[in-house]
Amino acid sequence: MTDRQSQIIARILKVNHAGEHGAIQIYGAQISIAKIFYPEIVAKLTEMQSHEIGHHRLFAEAMLPCQAKPCRLLFLWSFGGWGLGFATALLGKKMIWTCTEAVESAVHDHLVDQLTYLNSRDKELHKLIQSIQNEEDAHLHHARQQRGMSNWISVGVVSIIRLITDVLIWMSTSGDSNRLKSDLKRGF
Repeated sequence: MTDRQSQIIARILKVNHAGEHGAIQIYGAQISIAKIFYPEIVAKLTEMQSHEIGHHRLFAEAMLPCQAKPCRLLFLWSFGGWGLGFATALLGKKMIWTCTEAVESAVHDHLVDQLTYLNSRDKELHKLIQSIQNEEDAHLHHARQQRGMSNWISVGVVSIIRLITDVLIWMSTSGDSNRLKSDLKRGF
């Protein structure tokens, strides 16, 4: 493996670890509000948060052999995730599911790129991310079912949250997320 490939793999792990940290914070804030206003969804949110905690642990474990370090922007993922979860929960159950849909759809796109890149480069990490992607996709489908019909507000919110998520991913990978996408399009 080249130094550049090792660097990309380390950044994949770093950003995935940070993203899971942010997701834990989102669900934590949403659960705290849902306990008061929407107790009927607390169990599902808690289940989804437990998946994210497991993913976070798996990425942390995978970082060690690759000498990947936690993201320097982890505080943004933490505070941003908590703020996003809190704000969307205050806006209602539908907005909780809209938030989940937005974040998971952005994550899905990045995981697809990562899996394509890793397919011939790191089979073990590919297998790990594939298993995590399956749970993330289940979160996405559940959120879409719960959210129901789209309207201009939900479409706008999804777009804004996706953009914020993409920017955080780009910043956390020092732009490698875009370079990876462009390399894959060129057949690299």
